[in-house]
Parts: sequence; structure tokens; C-alpha cells
Amino acid sequence: MSYTLNLKAVVLMLLPLYGLLAVFFLWPLGIVGWSSVYEHGLTLRGYEQVLGNALIHRVLGNTLTISVLATATSLVLGYIVALHLARLPASRRTPYLVMVMLPFWTSILVKSYAFTVVLGSAGIVARLAGWISGQTWHPDLLFNRTSVVIGMTNYLLPFMVLPILTSLTAQNRNLKSAAEIMGAGPWTIFSRITLPLSMPGVVSGVLMCVTLSMGMYITPALLGGPRDMMLANLVDFYTRQTLDWTLAASIAMVLLVLSGALIAMLGRIQRGKESFA
Repeated sequence: MSYTLNLKAVVLMLLPLYGLLAVFFLWPLGIVGWSSVYEHGLTLRGYEQVLGNALIHRVLGNTLTISVLATATSLVLGYIVALHLARLPASRRTPYLVMVMLPFWTSILVKSYAFTVVLGSAGIVARLAGWISGQTWHPDLLFNRTSVVIGMTNYLLPFMVLPILTSLTAQNRNLKSAAEIMGAGPWTIFSRITLPLSMPGVVSGVLMCVTLSMGMYITPALLGGPRDMMLANLVDFYTRQTLDWTLAASIAMVLLVLSGALIAMLGRIQRGKESFA
């Protein structure tokens, strides 16, 4: 009886959340899905153009490539930062966590504009490169794929650091001591103990970063060039420039399905590793 009452109480407490999800997520998603197949009647014109349009195929390739590059860069940098933070005492870790969280407190629009100054031809990076090379090397870091990956990595890094740090701090420190007693070196301890036990955090970070990067709009629009357009920018183009809502909705649904497929694939890989272990 008490279990039934507790279950009813939980359901009642969750009803407002379900209502918000239905109104602000499921309903708009349903409208987009319906718009992708309805244009003065049922049609598959949008999906046919997605399958046959060379521009959309190129933009899809850009989206996947840039998302993988940004996620991989965030993973490498994020793991190094998380590993360093995990080795610090809790009292010393807090100020560094604040610095990791700083990107959350700044608008992505403001940060993207800031990168146009930092990475520009007169920015600090170009000046430093020129000073080091004796004014013989001036790297082109703006309005190309490099600047897009840098800007996206800056945004994604906290989403990678925090789950990895959680996995690292949850590890039993006695495992490292036992491995050292058995004669294991630092690399063996990292590759055989630290890295495998931190994989749940790695997979969680990769899932979040891939999902967020595939839907990026502001950073590619401000820091990228014409060849670095992503699917979200293409949706904006067909929505505001050509007013082709059917094609824009179809591209949005393809992006949603693609993101869901990647999430399901990574989740399956993680479950396979856990079952094997």
C-alpha cells in the first residue's frame, strides 16, 4: 500500500515536468516532423531533395567532420584537464573547477566574437606567431575550419571535463597503490587501470559533445567560411532566405535522426564494454 502511494506521489511530482516536455519539446518537434511531410498535401519532396542534393551531402559531410574533430579535440584536452584536477586535493580543486566552468557563464555569441579578435590577422595569436618566426609566418586562423574547431572546443570542453572528472574521482586510490607495489609503471597504471575505469565518463562526455556539436549554429556562422557550413546553418538558410520550410524541416529531422543514431551506437558500445568486463 505504501509503495503504491509513493509511486502515485512520484508521478504527481513529475507531471509538471512531463507537461513542460510535452509543450516545449514534443509539440514543436511534432510540428517540425509534420512540416517535413506536408506541403499543400502529403509529400516527400523534402526528403527526396535531402537524398539527391549535392550541397546537402557536402554540408552533411562538413557537419560530421567538424563534429568529430571538435569532439576529439575536446576529449584530448578535457581528459588532460580532468586527470590533473583528479590528482589535486579537494580544497585546491575548486578554483580550477571555477575556471573550467567559466565558459558556461559567457554567451556563446560573445565568445565567438571574441575569437574573431583573438584569431584575426592582427590578433594575439598571429602576432605571437610572427614574433616567433621573425615575421615570416602568419597563420590563417580565422573564417576557416580551424577557427570553427577552436571555437567549438572552447564551448564543449566543460561538457567533457566534468563527466570524466567524476569517473576519475570515483576510482579507488588503493588500486594505484596496489599496482605500484606489483611493479607497474605510470603508463601501465594509466592504460590498464585509470583509463578503462574512466570510460563511462569518457562515453558520457563524447555523447554530449557529439550531440551538441552536430547542432552548432552560431560558432560556424561567425568563425567559419563558406565551405564550413553545417546542417544547422543550412536549416537557417532554407528557413529565412529561400522560405522553403518543407526542405528545412526535412533537414532538421535528418539531423535529429543522425544524432539519435550516433547516441544509440555509442551507448551500445559502452554497454558492450560493461558486459564484457
